[in-house]
Amino acid sequence: MTADTVSDAPEIERDAGWRDVAAVLGARVGARLLKITSVIRPLAWVLMALAIVLWVLGQRFGWIEPTIAAVVITITLILCALFLIGRTEYDVALDLARTRVVVGERAVGALTLANPSSRAILPSRVVLPVGAGRGEFGIHRLAPGETSEELFAIPTQKRGVVKVGPVSVVRGDPLGLFERAHRRDDPVDLYVHPKTTMFGGQSLGFLRDLEGLPAADLSRDDVSFHALNEYQPGDDLRHVHWRSTARTGVMMVRQYEETRRSHFVIGLSRSSGDYMTEAEFELGISVAGSVGLRALRDSQRVDARVQGRELRAGSGKQLLDSLAAVESSRPRDGGISDLSGLIAATMPLASVVVLVCGSKVSNEDLRLACSRLPFGARVMAVVADTTVERPSLRRIADADVVSLGALEQIPLALQKVLA
Repeated sequence: MTADTVSDAPEIERDAGWRDVAAVLGARVGARLLKITSVIRPLAWVLMALAIVLWVLGQRFGWIEPTIAAVVITITLILCALFLIGRTEYDVALDLARTRVVVGERAVGALTLANPSSRAILPSRVVLPVGAGRGEFGIHRLAPGETSEELFAIPTQKRGVVKVGPVSVVRGDPLGLFERAHRRDDPVDLYVHPKTTMFGGQSLGFLRDLEGLPAADLSRDDVSFHALNEYQPGDDLRHVHWRSTARTGVMMVRQYEETRRSHFVIGLSRSSGDYMTEAEFELGISVAGSVGLRALRDSQRVDARVQGRELRAGSGKQLLDSLAAVESSRPRDGGISDLSGLIAATMPLASVVVLVCGSKVSNEDLRLACSRLPFGARVMAVVADTTVERPSLRRIADADVVSLGALEQIPLALQKVLA
């Protein structure tokens, strides 16, 4: 290392230090400029550019009219910018009466703003995004400690998950040239559940299984012992309880509680190629929700799948929340037969499988879909077809296929299946 190299080292370090300082200052200045320009609306940019052009024309050619117009525009911009001065430090509380409603039900909420400071807050505007739209509220001048409450209603004509918020407090001028917004609250999800119907009657279908759950139905042949009954013609002699028979002098046989496997799987196709209309798709979702709720009432383990993902179905609330977020997919993402293959690969021990699709699915596609399901599972396919006036039942391979035209037809359709 030479003497020149040693003497240059401190200078190199100083240059590096200055570059770091310049980079930090540049970043801070850039952030500040970005913050300043964010309050300028497109109309204000146009007026500023117009003022500059008029000012240049007036000075270059000595025209008084462009100069006066430039002065008027400049004064207008300055006066409008003064409306940004002021504080908007509200305490904001967003409260929805219910975060879960059914399609068509009224969803209401309240927006409360309070002034926690010791000085008054000038009138401002509050913007509340609701899904793809937004609501606006004009807030009057709030004295120290004063609160203002605004009530609102959210339309729920369509199923889905509606994001409400975040609340933005906006300060701006009457001409809309400048606008300063401050977010004051976190968004809230409003779940608009599909319509469902409750129905009773016999359970949707079980298969006996050594690892099943005991049920209220009694059987002559199972593994969960219930009681001793007097022998009836047709009872299996293998279940005769000889000790009790010898003691009572009457032939007694064991009676069992029927055990049932409880793995209930719902396969809902969300492919747009399987449904004729949007109404059919919504009907299919409602059918899946109704059947799933009934299975949960029967204390079964319920799993639900659509193309591409599994839906949470541990409880009725989770199932309906998941169905609220289901959106239709493109036909190239797979139809009902692809969904059946996925169910067979991920849930090979399913005991009951219910497939839900639309009227555009052909009998050949249904036959292929049913053949891909786990061996030994009871299969039922529900076809949503809004043109059907009464539910119809047909057999495709080993599956019961039901066509429905309305949600209210589910009890009658299942009665035909279980008859």
